[in-house]
Amino acid sequence: MNVVIAIDSFKGSITSIEASKEIELGIMDVYPDANVMSLPLADGGEGTVEALVFAADGRIRSVHVTGPLGLQVQASYGILMDGKTAVIEVAAACGLPLVPAQSRNPLFTTTYGVGELILDAIQHGCREFIIGLGGSATNDAGIGMLQALGYRFTDEEGKVVGRGGEALLRVRGVDTTHVSQQLEQCTFKIACDVHNPLYGPDGAAYVFAPQKGADPEMVKTLDEALSGFAGVVQQELGKDIQHIPGAGAAGGLGAAFAGFLQGQLQSGIGLVLDTIHLEEKMDGVDFVITGEGKLDGQTSMGKAPLGVVQIAQKHGIPVIALAGGVSKEASDLNELGITAYFPVVSGPMPLEQAMKPVETLYNLRRTVQQLFRLIRATTSLVPIAE
Repeated sequence: MNVVIAIDSFKGSITSIEASKEIELGIMDVYPDANVMSLPLADGGEGTVEALVFAADGRIRSVHVTGPLGLQVQASYGILMDGKTAVIEVAAACGLPLVPAQSRNPLFTTTYGVGELILDAIQHGCREFIIGLGGSATNDAGIGMLQALGYRFTDEEGKVVGRGGEALLRVRGVDTTHVSQQLEQCTFKIACDVHNPLYGPDGAAYVFAPQKGADPEMVKTLDEALSGFAGVVQQELGKDIQHIPGAGAAGGLGAAFAGFLQGQLQSGIGLVLDTIHLEEKMDGVDFVITGEGKLDGQTSMGKAPLGVVQIAQKHGIPVIALAGGVSKEASDLNELGITAYFPVVSGPMPLEQAMKPVETLYNLRRTVQQLFRLIRATTSLVPIAE
């Protein structure tokens, strides 16, 4: 029995690594001699560093950087086994949880710490970067990150502007003479699953800034700032950062990575699956187990389980999907290639109880045990372990 486990986290309950370990235990309860390969997943957001470091036998590095409020925070990123690939979640340096609710104001929060993480990784030999966007407390179009990397943004008097979304209003020039030359040796792959432009009704300010503490007046100001900044970049560098799909992600960090660092914005789960080389590990596999906290209509729109299914289908491998909950919309998933899906909750219970880690871990292992007892009974591969 050869099984690949490629499952996302059950957000708010257990990590993808914890889920993978419990599923493996459930399989081994029935097939003690099973060959099980665990490849914890993430979609480019929270948990991406942990999942890729685990899958690629990498390591975590923690450093002190400038947080979104300008104060020092401790942030972690991953360095994969090859020693040259860094995995960074921007939220580690500028995430919303780093800003108390009463202090959230994207006019002033900065992405400077993201640039410091990149510089630290460069100093430790990394030249390839996997960047997870999402969860930022910022709306500065990435100028903070770029300032840390040596870019200078100047006002009409030639003076360097400050940090934060509000500083964009004063930008009239871009000076690249102090940019780290090592950046020319670097490549950036950006996990980005939104297609918002930088500014406008569907841009960073109007769509995302309210959840970062912006009131309607701030949103209007931020949108004008992003628009003006894009105009300066077009004039000074000849780059159109407005119409890049995903430019508005993470408060405009998408625009900064794509427009200034030649970053490739791509599907988060696609990038993760490529990095862990999932398709190369499908030979001889009998079953693939995937899933996430909830299977619903969003799952069919490019989330982690669907990415796994698309690869398994090429090899004709049955896919079992597990989730804490399954909505009515999940019925479409069978047509998309999931052989069978199951909720692991054993019966009616309050959501708070169902999401307790100890409850989720128990339910996962129990469900997997029962599924593989059924598989054993119908295939007679090896005796069931008692």
